[in-house]
Amino acid sequence: MNSDFIKYQAQTSPYPLGMEVSHAVGSYIYDTSDKKYLDFVAGVSACTLGHQHPRVNQAIKDQLDKYSHVMVYGEYSQSPAVEYCKLMASLLPEPLNKTYLVNSGTEAIEGSLKLARRVTGRSQLISCHNAYHGNTMGSMSVMGFEERKQAFRPLIPDIDFITFNNEEDLLKITSKTAGVLLETIQGGAGFIEPFNDYLKKVRDRCTKVGAMMILDEIQPGFGRTGKLFGFQNYDIVPDIIAMGKGMGGGMPVGAFTASAEMMDLLTENPKLGHITTFGGHPVIASACLATLQELVETDLMNEALNKEKLFRSLLVHPLIEEVRGKGLMLAAMTKNAEITNEVILRCQSKGLILFWLLFEGCAIRITPPLTISENEIREGCAILKEVMDEVALLN
Repeated sequence: MNSDFIKYQAQTSPYPLGMEVSHAVGSYIYDTSDKKYLDFVAGVSACTLGHQHPRVNQAIKDQLDKYSHVMVYGEYSQSPAVEYCKLMASLLPEPLNKTYLVNSGTEAIEGSLKLARRVTGRSQLISCHNAYHGNTMGSMSVMGFEERKQAFRPLIPDIDFITFNNEEDLLKITSKTAGVLLETIQGGAGFIEPFNDYLKKVRDRCTKVGAMMILDEIQPGFGRTGKLFGFQNYDIVPDIIAMGKGMGGGMPVGAFTASAEMMDLLTENPKLGHITTFGGHPVIASACLATLQELVETDLMNEALNKEKLFRSLLVHPLIEEVRGKGLMLAAMTKNAEITNEVILRCQSKGLILFWLLFEGCAIRITPPLTISENEIREGCAILKEVMDEVALLN
């Protein structure tokens, strides 16, 4: 591991993986010794089209030759951002027709929470136990995992929590509630899908009491579940959606979308209700536009469901107790965190990149690029099962 990496770059844990990256192409990352690693993580669901996708790269290069940052968000009309928001509106159900471009998923959550309060004039926000929505102060306030936020209290007040898929908890959503924020599929908690029409029941309750239904699509979004957004699998329309990660084809970006009527409230009383210098950056927006165009002009989203079937047929092993998730947002569950840790670390040494989930220690994250081939899926699963055979002998 590069000692300067540890000495000069702030870390998030005492034990970073520390691979020294040389380059990345398609479904593979190469280290500085030219060893290649099959990527089953895609930058934690961010590299929707894999690494160095030619359409995304060309869009970035073309835009760099025209102009980069010229003005803070929302003042000048810059065609990459305008075209992106227009295309997004055409792909979403009414009334989700106006998009605010920001810099990251967590900023998209911040903007969504502010918008819910601005629309309703209420203060209470409701999220889920074991939810993860980002790490800025507002997003951390609605994180449903006390261990990760205790050191940073006090956080935003008037927050309450419900349990995902627990219908009795929906009575906590009242006429005092500004917004109910849910991950369409819970990510850090273990790729938990809604069942028994849970999202419809949340939608109905929010409508009844006048609360905003906010869906966090930062992980499920952009084709990973077979639809452009995860909520489109469940026959509901939220008031606000927050997005990020896979939106930019590997570039840093986020956005939140709502009706024009709602979004326009951020322009007055007060003016500059949300403001960001680099949101809608033309180079980033060009990458987003190219990514979105590629998704809607190809069959990659439908193929994600076929690739899920292939994964499920291959991920059969005594150490795998179940495979959770949908499309190419999958988690192989082992019986304990020790097995999961050993499998992930051994797989990296054999050239397969897997990763953890934030709160569920038994889960092995499998979120490859949507462009991954069936042969690459077979190659990676063969490595994974070979490693599991080794680990099984140790347990």
